[in-house]
Amino acid sequence: MAKPQRPGANKGNKKGPTKGTGGMGRKSLEGRGPTPKAEDRAWHPAGKRKAAAERYAASGGKGKPGQRQTSGGNPNRSARSKDNTTEVEVVTGRNSVLEALRAKIPASAFYIAQRVEMDDRVKEMLSIATNRGIPVLEVTRQELDRMAGFDGVHQGVAVKVPPYEYAHPQDLLESVIDKGEVPLFVALDGITDPRNLGAIIRSTGAFGGHGIILPQRRSAGVNSAAWKTSAGAAARVPVALATNLTTQLKEFKKQGVFVLGLDGDGDVLLPELQLADRPVVIVTGSEGKGLSRLVAETCDQIVSIPISAVTESLNAGIATSVALYQVSSIRNAKK
Repeated sequence: MAKPQRPGANKGNKKGPTKGTGGMGRKSLEGRGPTPKAEDRAWHPAGKRKAAAERYAASGGKGKPGQRQTSGGNPNRSARSKDNTTEVEVVTGRNSVLEALRAKIPASAFYIAQRVEMDDRVKEMLSIATNRGIPVLEVTRQELDRMAGFDGVHQGVAVKVPPYEYAHPQDLLESVIDKGEVPLFVALDGITDPRNLGAIIRSTGAFGGHGIILPQRRSAGVNSAAWKTSAGAAARVPVALATNLTTQLKEFKKQGVFVLGLDGDGDVLLPELQLADRPVVIVTGSEGKGLSRLVAETCDQIVSIPISAVTESLNAGIATSVALYQVSSIRNAKK
C-alpha cells in the first residue's frame, strides 16, 4: 500500500512545461525612455528652483530670486546672492518690520498676533501691508514665538521677506562718488555673530556711513538676527559681498580710498586721526583674532581706541561705533 503524501506536497518530480507571458512583459523590457532634464523633475533641486522662480514671477517679482538687478530698485537689495530661491527670512520686532515695509521690500506675508496692543507703528504696518496687497495673517503668540526662534523677541508682529540680496562693493563706491559725497565704508574681517553685524549696520546708518562690506567666507550674513539687531537699519544701509576682502580693499586703495584697520596695538590713536575727511573704509576684525595678517598688511594705518583700563577691551560692534562717531565728528567740524 502506497504511503499517503502530506497535503500540498509535489506528486511527481517531473517538471511540466512553463507557460509564457504571451508578450505582456514586453513593454517593461523596453525601458522608460530618455531621462528627463533635472529642472523637469519636481523632486530634483533644479526642479524645485524652477518651481520657486515661477511662483516668484507669478507673484509680481522681477526676474529670478537671487539674480543681480542692473537698474532700479532698492540699492541694498540689488545684489548677487547665493542660490537660496526656496528660502525666506522672517523679520520680527516692530521697528524692524516697519522699516522693512517702508523700504518696499517684497514681503510675502505680514503676521500679527491676536489681541495685539495697537500703537502708531502697528497701525502704519497694517496700512502699508493693505495698500501693497501683502496678505495679513492673524496668528497666536505661540506661533510667532516659533517663527522668531529661540530667544527671539517679536513684539507681536513679523514679516516674511526673500533672502537678502547683497550689493557689489564697486557699485557702492561708484554710487557714492556719483552723489559727490566722501565715501565712508565699514569692512568686517571675520565677524561671525549676526547680532554684531546688525549692531554695526545700525551704527553705520546713524553716523552717515555709506555701506558695509563683508567677505564671502567666514562671515555672518544678513539674516533675521541681524535684521532684528539693526532695528530696521538693514533696510536703509546697503551691505556688499566681496569674493576676497583683501583684493577688494586693494581695489579701493587704487581708487583713492584709505584703508584704516582697528586694533588695540595700533600705531595711530583715534583722536589723532588725520585721514577722517578723506575717502575711508574702516576695517574691524574679530574679537578673538583681530585683523587677519593679509588684511592688516593692506591697511594704510592701524588705529587704536584709547581706553582707561588696560585690562578692558571693546567688542567689535562698540569699537566700530566709536570709530564711526570720531570720523563723523571730524567731518562735521570741517564743513
